[in-house]
Amino acid sequence: MTPGPPTNSILMSTGNLARRRLAGRCFSFLVAGCAYCTIAILAVLIIQILGKGFPLLTWDFISSFPSRKAEDAGIKAALWGTFWLMSLTMAIATPVGIAAAIYLEEFARKGKLSTFIEVNISNLAGVPSIIYGILGLALFVRAFQLDRSLIAGALTMALLILPVVIISAREAIRSVPSSLREASFGLGATRWQTTWNVVLPSAFPGIMTGLILSTSRAIGETAPLIMIGALTYIAFTPRGPMDAYTAMPIQVYDWASRPQPEFQVNAAAGIVVLMAILLMLNGVAIWLRHRSSKKAH
Repeated sequence: MTPGPPTNSILMSTGNLARRRLAGRCFSFLVAGCAYCTIAILAVLIIQILGKGFPLLTWDFISSFPSRKAEDAGIKAALWGTFWLMSLTMAIATPVGIAAAIYLEEFARKGKLSTFIEVNISNLAGVPSIIYGILGLALFVRAFQLDRSLIAGALTMALLILPVVIISAREAIRSVPSSLREASFGLGATRWQTTWNVVLPSAFPGIMTGLILSTSRAIGETAPLIMIGALTYIAFTPRGPMDAYTAMPIQVYDWASRPQPEFQVNAAAGIVVLMAILLMLNGVAIWLRHRSSKKAH
């Protein structure tokens, strides 16, 4: 008969396993507690903002221009300025970001240059937004003499979200199975035909997710717009890319910085409108992603 394992070894391994299980449960409870605390704080903030701002959400508030009297102040100029700013920003950042992602992922040769570009793109994604505001002020407002125009703000915001667009688009393109590319090559398609007809349609849901996340970041940024000179009080809506403008984060910041309680209520109402726009954008992105996923399958 072969002797069995020592009893002490069995007891030690059983004790270690029990301690590991206990540590795993404690860590799970800790992570869950942190998540629930974060959600609870966010829920309290949203409830407070809705309680203050929702009663003020009338057509007069949305269709009125800013005023020095809180009861007459509206968000029309900031709302139109935000739509103009985000439209121009996405029109600039989307093609440039997707084209850069396609080149780096499908066409660029792996080497020191591509590695240098990838590292710098990753680093730019973590740069504070105020740095982009300083860059936009020096480059677009002063060097290119675009002044306090919409196009200067859009170019600055496009630089801000461009690293996020490139990184998310690259991840979406990289997730496309290589078997699809090989099948396309086997049928005689060129690399560009494969990229355009096979890779991009399959990667479209992921690309849309990255675009909407970058838009969600850009629509709430205030520091770059303050740096490049976005106005806090205008009584007109922009009609072209060279017009002066304001945006909803700037308007909310201006109202929140005033001591009168009535302007604090206006700021809460502006935040509610901004959150509604974000929910609409996310809803459109989810619908487009779901539709493109169904087509791909």
